[in-house]
Amino acid sequence: MLTVPGVIAALEAMHGHREWHWWPEKPPFEVCVGAILVQNTAWTNVERALERLRDARALDPARMAALSDAELESLVRPSGQYRQKARKLRAFLATCAGAGGLDRLLALPAAELRSRLLQTWGIGPETADCIVCYAGRQPALVVDTYTARLFRRLGMGPAAEGYSAWQEWLVSSLPAVTDERAAERYARVHALVVLHAKHLCRKRNPRCGACLLWGACTVPDAPGPRLETGGRVSRTEQTV
Repeated sequence: MLTVPGVIAALEAMHGHREWHWWPEKPPFEVCVGAILVQNTAWTNVERALERLRDARALDPARMAALSDAELESLVRPSGQYRQKARKLRAFLATCAGAGGLDRLLALPAAELRSRLLQTWGIGPETADCIVCYAGRQPALVVDTYTARLFRRLGMGPAAEGYSAWQEWLVSSLPAVTDERAAERYARVHALVVLHAKHLCRKRNPRCGACLLWGACTVPDAPGPRLETGGRVSRTEQTV
């Protein structure tokens, strides 16, 4: 029977070698800015905006706060909805200042940090959990439309829909570990789900022939993985 740990193991086998934009070496403020800018856009657009901010030496809370509205909007323009996102960044900077700075904000216990982020204009549960997990490096499992797409195609998931339902279901489906291990695991799980959705489990024209989870997938008429010789691998061989 397919389990969530089995799915994660298969994702690790398929995508463990791939680059992820929020690995631990990324500066926390850059992660926070990226988490806000990626709302409703592709990561490639965010990279362009981050590069412009980096070139302007504005990937620093004090330097970003010193920019005029017009300057900030211009720098984040490649990410789309640039006026609204500039306002969201301003709101996040105000939250940082209210906590005594970014470092103090991210050092808050995970629940308190998440609560403060959710009280910030323009930050919802997914963005808040991204910041808690990848910038604060505390336990927070991010779920998104990719999560629902993958697990629904595998015939898995909660009875209800919605962010909280998916997050609670996924957390409860993973083995319990210490907080320190949970932070690392949650960061890895979300990264692998996103990488799989982008490279193989696409919304349209999924690349089922390269997926180790093909045997359990419900995508209609999906072609199965093939051996180098061109022969089809059996469903039994491909079921994790």
